[in-house]
Amino acid sequence: MMKMIEIENISQSQPYSIFHFYYQEALRYRSNGLDAMLVASMDTKKNEVDARYVNLKCIDDESWVFFTNYNSPKSKQFSLHNQIAIVFYWDCINVQIRLKAKIKQTSLRYNQKYFASRSIKKNALSISSSQSMPIKSYEDVKDNYNKSLKFDNLRKCPEFWGGYSFTPYYFEFWEGHSSRLNKRDVYEKNDNSWKHLILQP
Repeated sequence: MMKMIEIENISQSQPYSIFHFYYQEALRYRSNGLDAMLVASMDTKKNEVDARYVNLKCIDDESWVFFTNYNSPKSKQFSLHNQIAIVFYWDCINVQIRLKAKIKQTSLRYNQKYFASRSIKKNALSISSSQSMPIKSYEDVKDNYNKSLKFDNLRKCPEFWGGYSFTPYYFEFWEGHSSRLNKRDVYEKNDNSWKHLILQP
């Protein structure tokens, strides 16, 4: 089943309307993975950059939200260095979208409401997993999940799970062309207004 980004009251400012236009274009192809975004963060303890794909769940006005385990490596990185970079690539329309943003945790109330709306199986998996921590075998992963399916209240959000919200201050829209005359538009926020630049391919 195709996963979609829940878009509510999206900002009407230029970069948001362009993002929405490209997203609607990609939706027409009913392509999988439109909600997948690469999030790069800084591990200040190791002095190295890290990156992984996560699923963007919603955009509400200027806030973009995804969910994860608050004990995961990426969460620890966010707490020490709250600036991130994000990349979407939609092959079906040959468009890459780069963002830069500051990130913060969503509220406990927000997390509880969202967790309660999810399927029991998704919640059981979130509860059962100490995300990114070593484990003896994949069989143990499955055993932990099956045990968590028997828990009494799988609608109650654990304290170690929740959302992150970010508001981009930088957008770059890359539109690929077979001629290699690729189109690159940048919008960067300065003093609450967006500056538009066109970059060379």
